[in-house]
Amino acid sequence: KMFLLTELKSLVFDDCRKEDEWKIILLDDYTTRLLSLCCKMTDLLSEGITVVENVYKNREPVPHMKAIYLITPTKKSVDGLIDDFITKSSSRYKAAYVYFTDFCPDNLFNKIKSSCAKSIRKCKEINISFFPYESQVFTLSVPDAFYRCYSPTLEKTKDKDTVMQVMAEQIVTLCATLDENPGVRYKSGPSDRASKLAQLVEKNLENYYKTDEKSQIKAKTHSQLIIIDRGFDPVSTVLHELTFQAMVYDLLPIENDTYKQVLLKKKSKHFLLEGPSGKEREAILEEDDELWVKIRHKHIADVIEEIPKLLKEISSKKKATDGKLSISALSQLMKKMPHYRKEISRQVVHLNLAEDCMSKFKSNVEMLCKIEQDLALGTDVEGQKVKDSMRVLLPVLLKKSHESYDKIRAILLYIFSTNG
Repeated sequence: KMFLLTELKSLVFDDCRKEDEWKIILLDDYTTRLLSLCCKMTDLLSEGITVVENVYKNREPVPHMKAIYLITPTKKSVDGLIDDFITKSSSRYKAAYVYFTDFCPDNLFNKIKSSCAKSIRKCKEINISFFPYESQVFTLSVPDAFYRCYSPTLEKTKDKDTVMQVMAEQIVTLCATLDENPGVRYKSGPSDRASKLAQLVEKNLENYYKTDEKSQIKAKTHSQLIIIDRGFDPVSTVLHELTFQAMVYDLLPIENDTYKQVLLKKKSKHFLLEGPSGKEREAILEEDDELWVKIRHKHIADVIEEIPKLLKEISSKKKATDGKLSISALSQLMKKMPHYRKEISRQVVHLNLAEDCMSKFKSNVEMLCKIEQDLALGTDVEGQKVKDSMRVLLPVLLKKSHESYDKIRAILLYIFSTNG
């Protein structure tokens, strides 16, 4: 995310910083989400941006200010830009700096050229058409891609080709942002989807590095881009994972990366959970939370052990400081207390998360995990081959306390285990 923010600073904010004035930034729905994932309002203020507006909505004109348009090259976004500069006398802004996330089609570019070219100071394609979800994870955010690529009803239409072309172009913008020209590999199989996408990515990479002035001489880099579909490993999608982040998102009601906890006047095993009883507290699971980043991929057993140790360390530091009664020591304590409070609060949140996960695990998931492992591996805990997978599956199906969702997952594992 920080890397993408650096790229945006270089390609957009620094590009128009020469004009030493405050500016407005106009976003569409796509770029609003993109920007919210990699920067905060304070970051924008430091770049001379005072107001963030939606290009689709009606806005008050600010004719003395210049506007940055960070938008996708779509008809709706381009129409929003043109509407702001229909005539020179009624222009909403003093001038426009336009940055498209991706390649702008000729028809839209010509439309801008014929409508408001005189008001545009700069117009560039910055090739950032993906969302940085985590430091090592990105998404293309094409939620209906699976249906459009695999639905039998769309098999004879061009819809599959269209969505694959869009995804290939987005993947190329990621490679361009990382300054990579990777070798493209894919897993061949009964389905041609991975092969088709790989070929489109390779073609688009060739086109990009031919047309991009800075990259004319760029050869293939040592990186490898591996394209596989979900059929490569269907088993892991239905197993109950026991690493912290996977457990949290699987077992607890996390919405928009937000954990909501109702505070109760009860003691955790390690600390009193402070706060008025019944009050709801929210915690966002994000990259800015160093503890979350550190422990999210650890096994739940390690997390349960590690967080109390960290809490005790902070408590012991605080007590050590409390023992000094000099004015300077008290001053230092006052300075450090907000940090202690914030750190302890985060750790208590993660401890609560871990304990909620363990509560779910002990109530139902522990039994499910044992059965899932037998079905997935084809052997039991003693290494003996499972001879009758149905006999392993039946206890899950017959137990009333197991939810239908978990039973479906077990049935899918049974199907995979029998090569069904």
